[in-house]
Amino acid sequence: MNTTPVTMAPASEVGRPEFGRDDVDALADDLVRILGPRGVSALPRALTRASKDGSGMSPILTAQQPLGRVDLVCYPKSISQVPAVVRAAVRRGVPVTTRGKGTGNYGQVVPRFGGLVMDTTSLAAIVEVGDGSITAEAGARMITLEQAAWDTGQQLWMYPSTAQSTLGGFLAGGSAGTGTIVHGRNHMGFVAALDVVYAHEDAEIVCLTGDDAQPLVHTYGVAGVIARATVRLEPLQPWRCVYTSFPDHHAAFGAAMEVRDVSPAPRLCSADGAEISSHLPSDEGIPAGRASLRAIVDAAVVDEVEAIVQRHGGRVEIVRDGLQNTMRLSTISYNHPTWWLQKAQPDRWFHMEVQGDALVERLDEVEAVYEGGMLHLEVGHGRMFGMLNGIYRDPDTVYAGVPELEKLGVGVHSPHQSYVDLDADRIKAIAARTDPQGLLNPGRWLS
Repeated sequence: MNTTPVTMAPASEVGRPEFGRDDVDALADDLVRILGPRGVSALPRALTRASKDGSGMSPILTAQQPLGRVDLVCYPKSISQVPAVVRAAVRRGVPVTTRGKGTGNYGQVVPRFGGLVMDTTSLAAIVEVGDGSITAEAGARMITLEQAAWDTGQQLWMYPSTAQSTLGGFLAGGSAGTGTIVHGRNHMGFVAALDVVYAHEDAEIVCLTGDDAQPLVHTYGVAGVIARATVRLEPLQPWRCVYTSFPDHHAAFGAAMEVRDVSPAPRLCSADGAEISSHLPSDEGIPAGRASLRAIVDAAVVDEVEAIVQRHGGRVEIVRDGLQNTMRLSTISYNHPTWWLQKAQPDRWFHMEVQGDALVERLDEVEAVYEGGMLHLEVGHGRMFGMLNGIYRDPDTVYAGVPELEKLGVGVHSPHQSYVDLDADRIKAIAARTDPQGLLNPGRWLS
């Protein structure tokens, strides 16, 4: 995890396309011919919805609102319409921001300079479930893919903590998901093939497979529009959702480090102190006043996990199975506990993404970096990571804590920015070829 450069500069104008109202109106007429009158909207409610994403979880980005507002929204109903939409936008010089549910990005799918938002949620077909892979359109929800996989005795390599996320959005903007304890980040073998559309005047669907597909993953839609994808499946395991509780979060976090090493590895393991867990959805598996550790583990290691929990002074509250329960447990992992904390106490909390064993080994020092510091912990692929929550005062206070955390051996990444900040130079080089006019989700570069 890289440390985000500390920058409090206003949103950059780098890459602003030159287009006007006449261009948008002409594009609207083009899109009506391509999609029909119901496939295009400029209604205020539609524009407002298409101009928002998960950036509300960042008080820093919230203070910068509006980050951008779209001029036009379109809703392709078939894969074949996607290149036609892109060709029309390129011809008119109007920027295109592609989005699914917009659930997990912090400003990355807000249309920075306006233009067109292409909503892909109607492209939801599952094309094929094969032996070891599943092919679906970009708007297919991840929970739908997981259900289809379970129906054939298989499971996704990983899926996001927001189960309603779409496949295209997850691949374009996501960086990890449930299953990463075993497999690592989602561009490390998860994607087998992509059908993408580049912002060219003669745009068509381009089929990329294997190693050729990997560079288009995690590019926030600036290098191509993902229209369809094939991702990997693996044999279904007998998953059990184990809810445990502890007198304090030190004990829970210590147990999490041991649960990390059980074999077969867990699919997920999350832990919170009593204050954070008290704001999670009411559940008999999360008793009030106690720290919570929740894990999705193979049935073969349930007894081993229970023994670990007991050694650390905890107890097993309940064990559940079934697809809906594994998905439910996933939806209170990653940044979702922070979301529940913010929902309960609005305008009070911020969070930073952190990683390293120091999160557990130097827990008191880590939490002391920020006023009101509370860590939500996740077990990852050979590492511990999580969300460090603190009371929000101002941006300077947030970023001043970064060097202190690094001195403790903690890796830090800030979610409070709407730029491509991971591997930006590589992604920019790809976009120069696939989007020569800079029309795909522009405004994502610091320079």
